[in-house]
Amino acid sequence: MANSASSFQISVGSAGTNNRTVRIPKNITLNTPGPGYTCGPSRIVRPTRFISADKRRVTAAICKNHNTELLTWNTTCTYSQFLAYKIPTCCVSLSSFNSKAIASCPTCSCGCRKNNNVSTDCVNPKSPNVPVPGQKNIITPLVQCTSHMCPIKIQWHLKLNYKDYWRVRITVRNLNYHMNYKQWNLVVQHPNFDNLTQVFGSKYKALTLQSTTNDAAMLWGIKDYNDVLVQAGRDGKAQLELLFRKDKAALTSNKGWAFPQRIYFNGDNCVLPPPDAYPMVA
Repeated sequence: MANSASSFQISVGSAGTNNRTVRIPKNITLNTPGPGYTCGPSRIVRPTRFISADKRRVTAAICKNHNTELLTWNTTCTYSQFLAYKIPTCCVSLSSFNSKAIASCPTCSCGCRKNNNVSTDCVNPKSPNVPVPGQKNIITPLVQCTSHMCPIKIQWHLKLNYKDYWRVRITVRNLNYHMNYKQWNLVVQHPNFDNLTQVFGSKYKALTLQSTTNDAAMLWGIKDYNDVLVQAGRDGKAQLELLFRKDKAALTSNKGWAFPQRIYFNGDNCVLPPPDAYPMVA
């Protein structure tokens, strides 16, 4: 993905003028795009070689002063959801067209309300004082009052179940009154992604990684269409649909075959209902 990489330049004063006096940087801290990142020690490596899009040219950084060798450092930074947030930030509910039962987000998935009747830590959507998206300088609770108290709720709905195909609608809802989620993404794990035939309303990329089986995928919004989840409210949602071809080898006979094993929103693991609460799927 073109949006999955970034670059920046650091200017260091009094760092020396050659490879004998320049010191390796220490204690690197990555504050953007958000908390949760820790960086390891830097080490000297060979200059990075970049292959052009047409794969015909290879470029690398060079030094204008040919009497001085160029130093290249490598630092690896990793992300931890636990370091970023002590509690989860999203949850998943499951439903099916042929079942009245809905597996809702587990209670207190992202925290519990202090008081079920009068709460100052969340916003009642029916209250006349609900903040209007776009207003400024208004101090309001962060999330909409719900039983799960998550800023992001994901609804996985089995929409159709044919003999050879099945179709899912995913609704991503923003319940956060303080934040728009720009360039959001989902990572979904399900054993039938090898048989995904069509995606509606989003971009898609298979995440095979080191495995030969495609059981995970990344989904993200279409630019200028639904790539921004605006603040909580009527427009604070995005919908997409997936069409799968049935694979008897990948789909088990248990009642939860149509539901995901894991879902991540912007890299954070979302809380799913317990398996015994899944709707029955014929």
